[in-house]
Amino acid sequence: MKLRENNSQVLVSAIKILKKGGIIAYPTETFYALGVKFDLIGSLQNLYEIKKRTRAKALPLIIGRREMLGLVAAPVSRKTLSLMDRFWPGPLTILLAAKENLSEYLTAGTHAVAVRIPGRSFALDLARAVDFPITATSANISGMPPAQDAETVVQYFGDSIDLVVDGGKTPGGNPSTIADTTGKDLRIVREGAIEKEVLYRFVGASGK
Repeated sequence: MKLRENNSQVLVSAIKILKKGGIIAYPTETFYALGVKFDLIGSLQNLYEIKKRTRAKALPLIIGRREMLGLVAAPVSRKTLSLMDRFWPGPLTILLAAKENLSEYLTAGTHAVAVRIPGRSFALDLARAVDFPITATSANISGMPPAQDAETVVQYFGDSIDLVVDGGKTPGGNPSTIADTTGKDLRIVREGAIEKEVLYRFVGASGK
């Protein structure tokens, strides 16, 4: 389904599929991602299967508002809140202590969950239009390059996906930076669009 200037009908279709347990592919500010509703175990399992993803790798989530964090994460520190204030919406994925009994598809047994509010994109519109977190794992078979356009998504997955939101070619570039805030000190798990020095400087300057 192609995006138009008014994407409200696309959002309605995408949300309906997510609530029914389907899988959608959608454009983010970097690449295409695969989305399912965070608490539907069968959908999460299907996502692992079509990606051929190892269970050792958790599925990251996007949210549209920080109020949704309570659905997946334990209360966060002032330091973590300051990171969110500065870098969300944007390409910073934050590892948080997971809420008790959160699915291992989302934690991979680490007791942490990866969450972000995406930057300006259809992904942000989608996340803001629903009242639940959505998976945001890259739209590719594990080990293959991430998809930058809808055609590549279809080549990878065929009819295994219920809806492909065609937003044209995405910008690509570096993926989101992943910052682990579950310990006493900030730890950069993956340096991406935001340089690690920027994050370390910010945390040091914030004094929190």
